Amino acid sequence: MKQHISRALLLAFAAGALAGCSENSWNNDELNGFEVPEPTQVETIEYTMTEADYAAVSSNSANKALAGDAGAAALRAVGSKLCFSDAAPARDYVPAWLGSSSFAYFTLTDGSAVRLTYNTAVTPSEIPAEIESATEYTVSDEDYQTVWGSEDDYIAAFAPSHTASASIPGILLAALPDAAEGDYAVVRYRTSQADPVFSAPSEPEEPGFTLSSVIGTAAVDDDVTINGVVTALCSQGYILTDASGAIFVYCGSKFEENGFSGLAIGDQIVLNGTVAAYNTGLQIANGATFDKAGSQAVSYPAATTFDAASMADIIARTDNALAIYGTMTGTVSVTTDSKGRTNIIIDGSAKAQGSPYGMLSADKSKYADGAKVTVTGYLINVAGGRYCNMVATSVAESTASAAATVSSRAATETMPSQAEYAVYTFNGTRWNAATDVVMPSHADYQAMGQRYDNLSDEAPATLLPKFLRAKYPYASEGDVRYVAYFYYASSATTVRCDEYTFNGTDWTPAATVTTQTAQFVRTGGKWIYDPNVTINLPAGKGQEMSTLYYQTCVDWVKAQIDDKTGATYVTSYGNNEYYSGTSAYQGNVDLRAASARAQYAAGYADMTDEQIVATMKQRFESVVMPAALSILHPDAEPIAGVDVIYTINFSAYNGSATTPYVITYKVTGRGQFEFIECTWNSDK
Repeated sequence: MKQHISRALLLAFAAGALAGCSENSWNNDELNGFEVPEPTQVETIEYTMTEADYAAVSSNSANKALAGDAGAAALRAVGSKLCFSDAAPARDYVPAWLGSSSFAYFTLTDGSAVRLTYNTAVTPSEIPAEIESATEYTVSDEDYQTVWGSEDDYIAAFAPSHTASASIPGILLAALPDAAEGDYAVVRYRTSQADPVFSAPSEPEEPGFTLSSVIGTAAVDDDVTINGVVTALCSQGYILTDASGAIFVYCGSKFEENGFSGLAIGDQIVLNGTVAAYNTGLQIANGATFDKAGSQAVSYPAATTFDAASMADIIARTDNALAIYGTMTGTVSVTTDSKGRTNIIIDGSAKAQGSPYGMLSADKSKYADGAKVTVTGYLINVAGGRYCNMVATSVAESTASAAATVSSRAATETMPSQAEYAVYTFNGTRWNAATDVVMPSHADYQAMGQRYDNLSDEAPATLLPKFLRAKYPYASEGDVRYVAYFYYASSATTVRCDEYTFNGTDWTPAATVTTQTAQFVRTGGKWIYDPNVTINLPAGKGQEMSTLYYQTCVDWVKAQIDDKTGATYVTSYGNNEYYSGTSAYQGNVDLRAASARAQYAAGYADMTDEQIVATMKQRFESVVMPAALSILHPDAEPIAGVDVIYTINFSAYNGSATTPYVITYKVTGRGQFEFIECTWNSDK
C-alpha cells in the first residue's frame, strides 16, 4: 500500500526538531560526524488539479519571474479562468508549482512521476472570425439580368433553370476582383421555386446559332453532332434539347461535384457523342465532348401530367424513348436502409413510382420523408420496371401554385421568390459554396419564430441546435458545422458565426476548454515535462485517427519509393499499400502474403509467405511508420535527461484474425523517430 507523508505532519516534525536541538548537535554528539541520510520518496502519482492549484500556479514567484511583463496577464488568467492556454502552457508553468509546498506531494524525490490532469483553453477555429469579417454581397438586378441574359425578360431571383449554385461563383468573381485565396463572402439572394416563361424568347448572345433536328431521330450506337440548349442539370448529367426533342447526357457520378463542367441552364452547345440506351431511355453516353456557342433564355414546352395511368403506360413500354417534359405530384418516401433511396408515391398507382434522378445538393432538403411535392422536369428512363426517373427543373410543395411554370414578362414584382443566404469561399481561382458552413434562409427564420431574418439576445444558443437537427437529420457523431447568421443588437445587424459539433444526439457549441493529461517527472532535483505520447489506432473502417496515420503511410510509400515500385505497391484505390501493409481503408496493417504477392508479384517473386510477412513487418517498423511520424509530428524533439517515447497501439490482419499490437519509438532528433520494439516480434 502506498504511503504519502502528510505535508502538515512533516512541517510539524521539522519545526519541533529545530526547536529542541541546536544545529548539528545530535549529529555531532551522537553520530560522531556521520551525515544524516536524505529521505527518499519515489512514487508515480495520478493527480487532477483543483481550483486552488490553478491559483497557486498563477501566484508562484518562480512562475511570475518566468512570465515577466510580457506573460504576466496570461499567467494571471490561469488562476482566474482555471485553465492553461497557448500563452501560458502547462509544460512551462507546472514544474515550479510541483516543486513548491503548494503541491500536495511536494516531498516526492528524483525518479517520481506525476500524471497530471488539467484544463487547457481550446484554440478557437479561425473560420468563425473570418466569416464574421467577410464581405457581404447582395445579388443585384444587374446580376440577375446577366444571369437571365436579358434586361427585359428576367426575374430578380434564381430559379430551377438558372440556379444560385451555378450562377453565384461567376457573379462573385466579377464583383470581387481583388479577392485572395481563402477569403469568404456572405451572399444575399432570392430564389423562385418555378421558372418563368417569357412571352418572347430573348435573342441568343451569339447570333447565327441554329438548333439541330438530330435528337428526334437518334438511335442506339449513332455517333451524333447536336446543336442544342442545356435545359436541365442534375448531379450526374444534363438535358440537351434541340428542335426535335430532348435527351439526357450522362456525365458520371461527380458531375455536380466537378462544377457541372462549366455548364449552366441556357448554354448553347455543339455536342459530339454516341447514343446509348439505359432502362428504356435513350441517352448520350459518358465521354461526349462539347463546345459552347453562346447562351439564351429557356422556354419549356407544355408539361405532360405524369399520373397513375400515364406512368403505367410508360413503364410498360419496350422501346427506348427520349426524355419527356412533365410534372408529377405525390408523397415522398425515403427508405430506411443505409442508402436512403428517395421515391415519390403517386396517388392511385399500384406500381409506378417517381424517383428524382441525380438530385442536386440544394434540392435534397425538399424531399423530406412524407412531404407532398410536385416535381417538374424530364422523365428520362424507368428503373427496376417501376421507378420513373425525373431530372427536375423545379420542386415545390404540391399545394403551391408555383409548382407549375409561370408565364410572365419581366415580372420581377409578381414572381414569387424567397430570400436565401449563403457563405462562399475563394480558392484562388473560383468561388465555391463553403460546404461546412450553413446559413438559415428566410423560411428557416420564420420556422424559428422570428419576425425578421435575424436572431437576438440568447436565441442563437436555444434555436441553432434545433435548426441543425432539422437541417442534418442524418448527421454522424463528430460532424462539425459552422452556422453563420444575422444577429441584431444595439440597433445594428451583423453577421455572427458559431461552431457546433454533433455528439451523436445533439449539436453542441464548440468547447472553449478541454481536459488534458500530461506527465511530469522529477530528475536532477527538478520537475520537467515528459512529453511521452501514446497513439491509439483502432482497427476498422472510418476510424479517424487510423485513417490519418495509415493514409500518411500509404502516401509516403507512393511518393518515396521509386515511381515504378511506389505506384505498384499502392492499390488502385490509393488507400492501401503492400510495401509494409498499411491500410487506411481497413484501419490496420494487412499482413496477408497472398494479397501482397497479388498486388506486386515482381517484388515478392522469390519469397515464401513467411519471408513476405517478415519483410513487411520490418518495413513497417523501421521505414514507413517512422516516416509517417516525422510527417505528423514534425515538432517532436528529445529532452535532456528524459527518453521521449511514442507508443502506438495498432492492429494487424493476417487473413483470419485481427490482432492488437504495441510498437514503440524513441525521439532521437527533431521529428526523428527510432524503432525500439514491437510486440508482434514476441510471436516468433
